[in-house]
Amino acid sequence: MKTREIAYIGLCTALIAVCSWISIPLTVPITLQTFAIFLTVALLGLKNGTITVLVYILLGAIGLPVFSGFKSGAAVLLGTTGGYIIGFLFSAIVVGLILKFFGKSTLVMFISMIIGLIVCYIFGTIWFMIVYMKNTGDIGLVSVLSWCVIPFIIPDIIKIILAIILYKPLSKELIK
Repeated sequence: MKTREIAYIGLCTALIAVCSWISIPLTVPITLQTFAIFLTVALLGLKNGTITVLVYILLGAIGLPVFSGFKSGAAVLLGTTGGYIIGFLFSAIVVGLILKFFGKSTLVMFISMIIGLIVCYIFGTIWFMIVYMKNTGDIGLVSVLSWCVIPFIIPDIIKIILAIILYKPLSKELIK
């Protein structure tokens, strides 16, 4: 791995952490984690983008407060929202694979990020249901979707559009 690649991985890991701390207070607080993850994978590609997301998760797992709300540790990853954090890794892989094989046109980027978002939603929602039912009791899929997915769909689509818009000028700077 080249020094430049390591530097970009570190920079993008920091970007994801900072974006996780930025919270837009709506009915349900919205962070910019998914924006940073999608932008990172678009810029760095499958291998380095996935490594970046993995480093981010590992930093949080060992106790650095990189998760939303300055949280960290195994308790966050094993809690109800931990599945979404782990889902970021699978999103990065899916987005990276699609971009690798189909190119980085605007349409391909949008479709890949939507599919990556769906992967994250599926993984996180299943995890949420398992942890919630273990700790609290039965819960239906409709309830979980109304808490954990539906309020985030429009903001996440906006974040995807912003990541695509920023990709082009940033990618030109990375090539220099």
